[in-house]
Amino acid sequence: MTTYLPTIKQLQYLVALHEHGHFGRAAESCFVSQSTLSAGIRELESLLGVTLVERSRRVVRFTPLGNSVVDKAHKLLREAEELSDLVQASGKPLAGELRMSVIPTIAPFLLPRMLPRLRKERPQLKLFLREETSDAALESLHHGRADCVLLALPFPTGEVDKETIAIDQLYVAFPQDEPRNPPAEVTPAMIDEGRLLLLEDGHCLKEHALAACNRPELRPSATMIGTSLHTLVQMVDNGLGVTMLPKMAIDAGILHETHVVARPLKAPHANREIALIWRKNSPRAEEFRLLATELRAG
Repeated sequence: MTTYLPTIKQLQYLVALHEHGHFGRAAESCFVSQSTLSAGIRELESLLGVTLVERSRRVVRFTPLGNSVVDKAHKLLREAEELSDLVQASGKPLAGELRMSVIPTIAPFLLPRMLPRLRKERPQLKLFLREETSDAALESLHHGRADCVLLALPFPTGEVDKETIAIDQLYVAFPQDEPRNPPAEVTPAMIDEGRLLLLEDGHCLKEHALAACNRPELRPSATMIGTSLHTLVQMVDNGLGVTMLPKMAIDAGILHETHVVARPLKAPHANREIALIWRKNSPRAEEFRLLATELRAG
C-alpha cells in the first residue's frame, strides 16, 4: 500500500491559511498567487482523502481533523527548519539568511545603531527583520517563522536559550514643570495612578513598568494607549499624563524637541533585560551567541 506524504510546500500553505483565515492574505504571506495556494491545499486534501478546510464565500473554517493536521504541520515544519539550520550552521557563521523578530520598544532605538556596522562587518549575512509585539514574536519563533527574537525579559518565553545583551533602566517621564522641582529619582508612590499612560497588552514593557511599581491599583487605573513609545511621549508632552520609558529610548533621543522630563524610577526591579533568544537546542546556537556578541558591541 502506497502512503501519500504531504510536501513541505503544501503544509506551509495549510499553516498560512490557518494563521490568516483568508486565502488572499495567506497567499501573500507565502509569496504565491491565491489560486496556487488554493490548488495546493485541494491537492493535499485529495491525496489524503479528507476535508481539512470548509470553504464558503465569507468564511474559512477548519474541520476538527484540519486543526489536528495544522498542529502536526507546525511540528514538521519546525523540524524541517532545524534540518536547514543544521546544514547552514556547518558553514561560515553569520552568513546566509537569518530571520529575527524585534519588539517595537527595542527596534527603533537599537537597530539604527547596530545595522550599519553589522552590514559592514558581516556582508554575507542576509538579516530579515520583523517588528512584532512580544506575544507575536514568540509565536513566530516557536512556529519557525523567526530564527531568533530580540526582546525584553522577564516575559514568558517557553523553551528557549538566551544571551543577555544589556540591562535597561526604566525612567518616569512627565510634563515640564510637573512637578515644578523634579526629584533626582522617582519612587512608585509618587506616580498618580489616574495619569499613568502605558502600551497596550502584548507589549512586555507594560508588564515591566507595572511590576517595577509593585502597586496593584495601577493596573486597572492605567490608560492602555497602545501604538508606540513615540505616541506616549507626545501625549505626555501635551500634559495628558505620565509614562515610563526605557533608558535605551531616551539615549536614542526620543525626548528631543519635546519638553518632557525623565527621571530614573527608584524601585527594586526598575529595569528590563534585553536578550536575544532562540529555540532550545537549535543547531545554530553558536551563531546566535556570536550575533549577541555583535549586538552587545553596538
